[in-house]
Amino acid sequence: MRQLLAAIAATVTLLAPVAAIAQQQGMPQPSFAPVIKRVAPAVVNISVRGTVAASRNPFFDDPNFRRFFGMPPEAAPQEREFRSAGSGVIVDTKHGYIVTNAHMVENATEITVALIDDRELKAEVVGVDVRSDVAVLRVKEGRLPAEIRLADSSTLEVGDFVIAIGNPFGLQHSVTSGIVSALGRSGITRDNYEDFIQTDAAINPGNSGGALVSMDGELVGINSAILSRSGGNMGIGFAIPSNMVRSIMEQLIQFGEVNRGQLGVSVLSLTPDYRKSLGLADDLQGALVSQVAEGSAAARAGIQAGDVITSISGQPVKGAAELRNSIGMLKVGDSIEVSLLRDGKPKSFKAVLREPATLADAAAIHSALAGADLADPPEGSGGGVIVRSVQPDSPAAQAGLKADDRIVAVNRSRISNLAQLREVTKDQASMLVQLQRGNQSMILPLR
Repeated sequence: MRQLLAAIAATVTLLAPVAAIAQQQGMPQPSFAPVIKRVAPAVVNISVRGTVAASRNPFFDDPNFRRFFGMPPEAAPQEREFRSAGSGVIVDTKHGYIVTNAHMVENATEITVALIDDRELKAEVVGVDVRSDVAVLRVKEGRLPAEIRLADSSTLEVGDFVIAIGNPFGLQHSVTSGIVSALGRSGITRDNYEDFIQTDAAINPGNSGGALVSMDGELVGINSAILSRSGGNMGIGFAIPSNMVRSIMEQLIQFGEVNRGQLGVSVLSLTPDYRKSLGLADDLQGALVSQVAEGSAAARAGIQAGDVITSISGQPVKGAAELRNSIGMLKVGDSIEVSLLRDGKPKSFKAVLREPATLADAAAIHSALAGADLADPPEGSGGGVIVRSVQPDSPAAQAGLKADDRIVAVNRSRISNLAQLREVTKDQASMLVQLQRGNQSMILPLR
């Protein structure tokens, strides 16, 4: 409590001279009001209705239990209706486009947008990208009041003032302010593309999808997540930077989905031990290439395992997360310049991002295998399915599959080749895969 009172007193002490000087000189008091008046009409409330699978007692899925109580052999899927609310940002009044979070509209069957003038309009989903948590909605009927211009978020600096506008706890068009606490935050949620802006501007449930704006009234981020022990604001909120939002939004509008290009490398962030082993400077930042997928864009460009990637098209790469995010914002066919160190000497390569040729084949067997290059085993090698390679960041990689794994059984059914793998995985939403990795036998759950 004493620390809180001290912080309040310090803030008042800092602001008091500014207000006093302004008053003495007949100047207006410092205020965010002009910016808020300009941008607030472009922030909307989003109400969602939908259905999700209802949880039930696992006994109801047991065929012996169902037979004992005279129940039908197959239980009808149970669903329940849900309602949720959040925020969105109008980015194009002419075409009716609104940006929000992907998690806001998941399983939605009806989406209603409430404007600052209390009008309510129906919206439809243009496209959703779960990996970046960005979704684009469209209002076809009804005039939208205003739009926000997207800023260049790469110019943000720690300490810049920012304003968060949204609908926390259903309180429409609530405004909070703070500063940029940090940039390039990642690892907040598992396996997603993250390059978060961290801010101490209060963000609470319902702020999701709302605007984080600069003092110029430009959109620098879409509020997305908080770190909290109580479920409310604790001064640590995260926003998706506008440059990532712009890249994802353009693809969703044009294609309805994000068609990410693949460089085809597995990378590690540099540690002091890696730098010492490679004879690199102690302060060098970059991503160490640990594997290059056969036939990938990286392989065609000439990139090799052991290379240290330091920049992509002139943008510095600080580590594995930065490289992953940089590539994740690009699409198939994009050409990039990869700068790297090989044996301590700088080199540069041109690469054209590709979609792995084997991606569709593996995905056709099961979506959780997408990104794995699968093959029948050599004659007389004991059966199973060989995993020849796994594309970085693919569903197969996220599930834990690795190159040279041998899939030997699915749900306790032994398999000898790809044809049997297709057969046993047919109509399976989830499964337990037994594989051989070197001398180890492992079980991986795939969904």
